[in-house]
Amino acid sequence: MGIFSLSFKIVEGEVAKIRNLNIIGAHAFKEKDLLDLFQLTTPGLFTWFSKNDQYSKQKLSADLEVLRSFYLNHGYLEFNIDSTQVQITPDKQDIYITVNISEGAVYKVTDVKLAGDLLLPEEELRKLITLKPGDTFSRDRLTQSSKKISDRLSNDGYSFANINPVPDLNKEQHTAAFTFFIDPGRRVYVRRINISGNARTQDEVIRRELRQMEGGWYSGEKITRSKERLDRTSFFSEVNVETPPVAGTADQVDVNINVTERQTGSITIGAGFSSADKLVLSGGVSQSNIFGTGNQLSVQVNSGKINKVYSLSFTNPYFTPDGVSFGYDVYRRDSDTTNLSGVVAYKTSTSGFGARLGLPLNELDFLNVGLALEHTSLFLDEAQLTSSIADPSTIARAQQYLDFTKTFGTSTNTLRTNVSWARDSRDSVFYPTKGRLQEVASELALPPGDLEYYRLTYRQQYLWPAATWLTLSLNGRFGYANGYGGKPLPFFKNFYAGGVDSVRGYLTSSLGPKDANGDALGGNRSVVFNAEALVPMPGVKQDKSVRLSAFVDGGQVFGKDEKLSFSDLRYSAGIAVSWYSPVGPLKFSIAQPLNRKEGDKAERFQFQLGTFF
Repeated sequence: MGIFSLSFKIVEGEVAKIRNLNIIGAHAFKEKDLLDLFQLTTPGLFTWFSKNDQYSKQKLSADLEVLRSFYLNHGYLEFNIDSTQVQITPDKQDIYITVNISEGAVYKVTDVKLAGDLLLPEEELRKLITLKPGDTFSRDRLTQSSKKISDRLSNDGYSFANINPVPDLNKEQHTAAFTFFIDPGRRVYVRRINISGNARTQDEVIRRELRQMEGGWYSGEKITRSKERLDRTSFFSEVNVETPPVAGTADQVDVNINVTERQTGSITIGAGFSSADKLVLSGGVSQSNIFGTGNQLSVQVNSGKINKVYSLSFTNPYFTPDGVSFGYDVYRRDSDTTNLSGVVAYKTSTSGFGARLGLPLNELDFLNVGLALEHTSLFLDEAQLTSSIADPSTIARAQQYLDFTKTFGTSTNTLRTNVSWARDSRDSVFYPTKGRLQEVASELALPPGDLEYYRLTYRQQYLWPAATWLTLSLNGRFGYANGYGGKPLPFFKNFYAGGVDSVRGYLTSSLGPKDANGDALGGNRSVVFNAEALVPMPGVKQDKSVRLSAFVDGGQVFGKDEKLSFSDLRYSAGIAVSWYSPVGPLKFSIAQPLNRKEGDKAERFQFQLGTFF
């Protein structure tokens, strides 16, 4: 018997493109608006990247379902797709798609009823139904109502509840009445919680965040909250929760939690050169999950000719089993301006130690209390200080230092307390899509310390999921500071604004009152706000480590003797990218100042970068 071999020669040819898309039978809506709902499209400016101008049976099926949902959500209960025709030209270069539809009539809801084993008061269940008598029918609202009832029953252990809305149609009057038949099924409890995927993080660190307990009645609300708390630890890039029924039983489920760990340690290394600091080396090491225990440790070093910073911080988020956190900070900051021209020469050295406690008041509210002791030494060149008072370019800064030493001397001790309250309902810290953050914080220097001042800040962030792919974010931050007991606010406790974490497009800490050289002096009041639209990065929509945004920023700093006026605020607009990349957390923005005035310093491109290890 002979041996044969076969070879196949394949010629792919050119890719066929969609040349035309038609929807026939549309009367209530413009064909153009309906085609905008489709992912498939004719060749355009960006289709070379998206490939949406190439025919795909799966994409067409998805587009037709989007079209069906659109009509059903606008009351067209009898909407139907009669046929779909896909034709290709003889040269196999062009594709023509025609969709034939029947719209039908718009249906109104006349009545909504509940039937079956309700278990809960009817009034409570009716509040969960968003489709009301008199409304135009909407499939989305019908589905949402069923889900809300199912979720509410699951909180009491009925995880297999079946909610079936049955319509009663009047085709002559184009009305529909709905009866929600409720079958709660058997009450279910959790047999076992299984955790997988945590190669570094200890099981205990994960289990202490869970609100659903083994042996307890199943609660959809507690399971959702458990997932949110695990997301908020920042230890995991993905947290997936499944609740399969236990084989051979009708009233038990297991909770399977699978996590994908992210890099939680980072090394930040930087080097720069300036006419002031010359060569500047900076670095830091931080680990938010030491040895998988959930404890946090960071060391920061910034070594320059003008500014030197050394700090060590440690936090145990579960100092007690009920979630009271404990942390401490040790730091030293040195400044030396003797080699700067046009600036009053001085040296400062500040050393401090502080301890912190975090108290969870409930699932959303947290109270943080801290106490720190600081010692600051200030060294001034008296001869230069005297001459600087007569120099218009340095008189403002010289007067600051002169007033400070006149009141406090050249060596001060500060007993500082920090108290803050925060309510945080965001679904994630690194990739939030919904929720709200409110925070009120105070810093108070107490006697018998030499300094007596206070700083108050208020921050609010609101996130709203406008679509599955779009999150709108509104942020506001306000600050006020002053001295008390007849003592002024120390100049180094002023607020500053401008930069990548403030008003982008302006040089970091450059806004507000300035001296004759144009350098910012800071102020005792600050206003910063931001509106941002956040979307997944095109091409990597499933990757939650990267995000694209368009923003508008506004803010300003005001001195003690200045009138706070919103007409003095500076604004900017631009785009930004936040990326937890394999080489480190990267954040950069390109912004355009919108009302830059004389003396303002623009910096349109700004970024931050660290390196994971």
